[in-house]
Amino acid sequence: MRSNRVWLNPFSLCRPATPRAGIVQYALLPTLVAVCLLASQSALSQEASVPETAAPTASPLTESTSTLDASLQPPTQPQSLAQPQPAPQTTQPSFFRRPVRSELIVEGLVSYGNYKIFASGYDEKLFTGGVEYDRHSWGYLLGAQMDYVAEFLPFVLLDKPLNVDVFGNPDFCSYCKPPITRAGSKAVRQFVPGIGISPIGFRLLWRPSKKIQPYLEAKGGVLVFDKKVPSNEATYLNFSLQSAGGAEVKISPRWGLRLGIFSDFHFSNAFIVPVNPGLDVMNANLGISYHFGPQK
Repeated sequence: MRSNRVWLNPFSLCRPATPRAGIVQYALLPTLVAVCLLASQSALSQEASVPETAAPTASPLTESTSTLDASLQPPTQPQSLAQPQPAPQTTQPSFFRRPVRSELIVEGLVSYGNYKIFASGYDEKLFTGGVEYDRHSWGYLLGAQMDYVAEFLPFVLLDKPLNVDVFGNPDFCSYCKPPITRAGSKAVRQFVPGIGISPIGFRLLWRPSKKIQPYLEAKGGVLVFDKKVPSNEATYLNFSLQSAGGAEVKISPRWGLRLGIFSDFHFSNAFIVPVNPGLDVMNANLGISYHFGPQK
């Protein structure tokens, strides 16, 4: 019974034991120290084997959330199966910016005859020089290209008898000494300068891409002289109307020559005063043209 109390008493270790028990205790102490050292070394080796930049392990909740987001996204098509992009649409130029065919003509006119149809003036000649602008703006009519025409005449010269009656015809000079008869009055001439503009007109041009291009045209405007013509009872300002026919000869894609075979030039004051003699002359027209825009 005494020996059982010794083993059950916790303070029995502090008591001196037998020599055999002391030897066993001293033998266990180095074993415990060695085990502790080995355990610490294995722990250090495991920490060194883990890299510093290793990413943290994703949690199961994060993995499930990313999987759900990926399932909700629409499947991406490969580059080869993607729909082609529409080609950029080219805007049409506006009406005022679109390229059109036009030409500028430097021309001159010389009258070679006189007749009485819409006017009573007689034995008078007209000379003009200026610039005409033709623009292909109105499509086609009667198989011809229809152009808008405008003209400016900085040079206008009227050759007329000095003494004329109220109708613009040569008249005798009763106050001259000696008196000049009607026949003699034709030899005494007077030159009256002026200026003109014709902002309204049209031209029909056939065969615009050929070497020879026939045309017909008409223009309307005003003439202003420094004296009353064709008689002293008329006006300084007269309304003009021209009609012409001829052909244009293409010299190069840009240059051409105008040959006006026949032209009628009429001007009168349209009865803005009681006396309206007017004048009709036949003319020949010659000019050099330069073409703008696309050429056929």
